[in-house]
Amino acid sequence: MSEPSEVLRVGLLGCGTVGSAFVELIGAEATTIEARTGLALEVVRAAVRDVNRPRAGLPPGLELTEDAAALVVAPDVDVVVEVIGGLEPARELVLAALAAGKPVVTANKELLATHGGELFAAADDAGVDLLFEAAVAGGIPIVRPMRESLLGEPIRRVMGIMNGTTNYILTRMTEHGDSYATALADAQLLGFAEADPTADVEGHDAAAKLAILATIAFGYEVTAADVAVEGISGVEDTDIEFARRNAMEVKLLAIGELIPGTDGAAEQVAVRVHPALVPATHPLASVRESFNAVFVEGDAVGELMFYGRGAGGAPTASAVLGDVVDAAVNRRKGSSASLGKLAPGRILPPAELASEYYLHLDVADRPGVLAAVAGVFGDHGVSIRSVVQQDHDDGAALVFVTHVARHADIVATVEELSALDVITEVGSVIRLVAETS
Repeated sequence: MSEPSEVLRVGLLGCGTVGSAFVELIGAEATTIEARTGLALEVVRAAVRDVNRPRAGLPPGLELTEDAAALVVAPDVDVVVEVIGGLEPARELVLAALAAGKPVVTANKELLATHGGELFAAADDAGVDLLFEAAVAGGIPIVRPMRESLLGEPIRRVMGIMNGTTNYILTRMTEHGDSYATALADAQLLGFAEADPTADVEGHDAAAKLAILATIAFGYEVTAADVAVEGISGVEDTDIEFARRNAMEVKLLAIGELIPGTDGAAEQVAVRVHPALVPATHPLASVRESFNAVFVEGDAVGELMFYGRGAGGAPTASAVLGDVVDAAVNRRKGSSASLGKLAPGRILPPAELASEYYLHLDVADRPGVLAAVAGVFGDHGVSIRSVVQQDHDDGAALVFVTHVARHADIVATVEELSALDVITEVGSVIRLVAETS
């Protein structure tokens, strides 16, 4: 005779797109989960802003409350799921749940990217889980493999397309010839972009996800404020065309690297989000539409890529549910997952970041212009790998690709170029990403 299933009572903070999808998914998968794990999952209560607002699809027995503070410490709640987003009151509620000895599952990337160190320490002190697979790349299983499967792997770089909105926009610009404004409007119409798309198109969403992954990968506390960020709003049609002619794709990349120390100096973490020219042969170049992908490079394992839907109610709810099951199993065993002791982040200053660069300049079409421009590059120690001149009716365009250069030297070069009377406009300045090793 089989043993009776253990009932796990879930308290839910937030019942919007992800929360309602999570409740629906539990209803659909509860029998399978119970058969495989011996756990009977039940959402007993959900905290919402307005209990009187109509909500379709919720089970009739689900209790709604506006008292989130009481929910997280209630004796009939075993695990807390936080999907309200934002910093407060999410931070206070998560800390209260952890202090009460309750495992917490969260999809809140902003919270973890800002207060992750405090929250991870609180979970360790309480001896309970703080799990967050859904906070990075939606339904793509990337957090758990990095926390567990790659725990002993010296990871040297994490690089990925971590925002589906920007990838959709760049795909439309590349494959359909849309302008940035047209592609953005299309993304908003389809629900890929918010009415205010700033967090996505200016790179802040990807920066929060990168901060979380870099913390896991390198063992240093990295916050979103540490990430150097550039968005895609400045990407122009001419940049897309240059990429196409040179067998490359323009992608918004989030890149975290562990930079070894030299001459006795300590190693540092470099974290940045920016548009990049990616060779067509690189696995990330083929990631299209609203899909996400994370490329991980380790000393022993080599190169790995995780790919899938990076957002949306159902994929995110799937990741939340997986964490809830993990938290329940750990709770039954009297154990919990931990990131271990995080060292204070030693962040490489953005000015010291180095890369190859693409620069597009509109110039007057007269003798001596190329020599004057090349002299500015040389004055700042920036070596030119190639230059192409493109004539048009009212002048010319010079397109430069540099060898590897410090960002500070590129910035100084651009500032001086902008002051030259032969320069009509300094256009895009975009980094290049090397082939895979």
